[in-house]
Amino acid sequence: MSEQVVTCRVLLVEDIESEAALVAKNLRRVSGWRFLIEHFDRLTPGVERARHARYDVVLLDLNLPDGAGIEVCQRMHAAAPHTPIIVLTNQNSPELGLKALREGAQDYLIKREVDGPLLGRAIRYAIERHRGEQALRASEQRYALAVSGANDGIWDWNVRDGTAYYSARWKAILGYAECDVSERIAEWLERIDQRDRERFDEAMSQHLEGQTGFFECEYRIVTRGGEIRWVASRGVAIRDDAGAASRMAGSMTDITRRKETETRLLHEAMHDALTGLPNRNLFIDRLDLGLRRYRRDPSKQFAVLFFDIDRFKHVNDSLGHAAGDELLLQIAGRLLACLRPGDTLARLGGDEFAVVLNDIGGATDVIYVVERLQASLAQVFEIDVHLVYTSASIGIAISSESYRRPEEMLRDADIAMYRAKGTGQATYAVFDSAMHDHAMFQHRMETDLRRALDKGELEVYYQPILAIETQCVMGFEALLRWRHPSRGLVLPDDFIGIVEDTSLVVPVGWWVLDRACRQLAKWQHLFPQTPPLSMSINVSGKLFLTDDMAKRLAALLEDHGLQPASLHLEITERVVMDHGDLVLSTLADLRELGVRLHVDDFGTGYSSLTYLQRFHYDALKIDRSFVSTMVESKDSVAIVQALISLGATLGMTVVAEGIESAEQLRRLRQMHCPAGQGFWFSKPLQQDAVSDYLRQNQNPGPVLLPATG
Repeated sequence: MSEQVVTCRVLLVEDIESEAALVAKNLRRVSGWRFLIEHFDRLTPGVERARHARYDVVLLDLNLPDGAGIEVCQRMHAAAPHTPIIVLTNQNSPELGLKALREGAQDYLIKREVDGPLLGRAIRYAIERHRGEQALRASEQRYALAVSGANDGIWDWNVRDGTAYYSARWKAILGYAECDVSERIAEWLERIDQRDRERFDEAMSQHLEGQTGFFECEYRIVTRGGEIRWVASRGVAIRDDAGAASRMAGSMTDITRRKETETRLLHEAMHDALTGLPNRNLFIDRLDLGLRRYRRDPSKQFAVLFFDIDRFKHVNDSLGHAAGDELLLQIAGRLLACLRPGDTLARLGGDEFAVVLNDIGGATDVIYVVERLQASLAQVFEIDVHLVYTSASIGIAISSESYRRPEEMLRDADIAMYRAKGTGQATYAVFDSAMHDHAMFQHRMETDLRRALDKGELEVYYQPILAIETQCVMGFEALLRWRHPSRGLVLPDDFIGIVEDTSLVVPVGWWVLDRACRQLAKWQHLFPQTPPLSMSINVSGKLFLTDDMAKRLAALLEDHGLQPASLHLEITERVVMDHGDLVLSTLADLRELGVRLHVDDFGTGYSSLTYLQRFHYDALKIDRSFVSTMVESKDSVAIVQALISLGATLGMTVVAEGIESAEQLRRLRQMHCPAGQGFWFSKPLQQDAVSDYLRQNQNPGPVLLPATG
């Protein structure tokens, strides 16, 4: 099937023959388009030709023998106001570029930076934007004609005595009959929506005080039936010899339809007609917002993804444009489903999409999202009776201080997309080499982690959990550490995220359970007490999704000779929220086994108390963020007290995390908090140091706390 070719009439005004030839050469490289070029080397004949002939686009140099600078753009725009203009110049001047855009140009390109694909896209986008602007102007003109025939409500206010006359139309706008409204100015003012009342009063006061020539305000008003309608009021005051307003009269127009139309037109101006997604204009606006946020706070990292749909032209050519449009709609739906509400997906034109991916933690996060998007697009599409397979080449640009304009970041993502496309379909490329290096570092960390388990580099540290009243050791929390051969001791914050995001989470989780239970059995034998020492272990939600967790855990406890009640599994609120009934089913099996279940970091998640009602936990742990601010924050004190009371009411033990001072301990003791852990008692200990700690703390003696003052 032959390729469908778009014909485009081009008026080229360029006085240098070699430059004109280069433009023509670049345009011949644009696939799918046939450009009919009419060339003039002077402005005056070019302007005259533009006035009488129809062109799809004007390519205009600003430095001509008979005209230079912004005047060139002004003259051409005046001659051909309905033809999009693209400035092609050697003058790399942001100020001149901005002036040209204000004078009617659709784009401003530097000649030495222009190649065939870039010029082709610029022409396509200029034509699309210009058509959109013309459609918007036509809609606005139609609306203006409709408004001119509308009926206005009339009002007449005696400023001195507060009485007012309202016409029948004025009352009808608000849903009232002739006799339903009294002659009080309050009948009007009391119906103004409170969101607009201050602005209305300010405009009215300014006119009454003689600061404005007339009163004018658009605002919302509440009708008799409680409906909110938009109205526009306009009026003028009659003044006495002293200049004081004595009377004021004017009109009120129902502009609800106009406001709805404005909202719709604004949406159409900012959204793609086919998919309903944000278009290039809105995308650039969102991208600019992201850059400004990033400059204020560099921790607000974000990324731009530039998509080009692989083999889309083949679908158009073989199945037709209707099928191509349907494919674009389905692609848009799949991409949206993979993104968060705060991200922006836009269609830039043709088969090009772009995403602003907000609040990322780094390149690894971006690549994870990209791979999820690729996987979604890899699933077969059903177009009428046809099965269509496609994919996307994706370019990635990540925020950095070097970006000053949103177009620069989009450009780099576009360049990266072409790099990806050059390596094959369904691939991606990261433009920012530094971020790419970081992604590779994360990959190396994952590789090292996979070896760490076999090489014995992972260790379990143990932090004591004590009874606050007696200072007796109740048990320990097992905490994972990684002794990297070159980086030394790596704390969990630097590698747990990688473990959670990979298949390592299950084997590492069971390794920690086995190691901690083995140590607990030894310590229970060496240091018997009633009740026996316990072990708390924070368990990933992915372990709870395995069918045999309870059975496997029962075997592990039996192997080490431990009573199930000695093992305390800590689960975050998020685990239950994310997996719901699946996790609750496993928790029920564990409870039947006799294992104790604790809610970890309670108060920092998103769950409701419903989960505490649905399933009886044995304990809740108060997050260290509340404990650490108890001394200076009354709110934290109130939250901690509430959680302790909640635990007591529900028959749950409460453990306070992060106790680091005597004052925190004193307050927790006053609140009758049963247990706690933190650096005030002990930092996490290596297993060899635990025995010494237990010998020293078997009989702690009296607890000395500071006076209350």
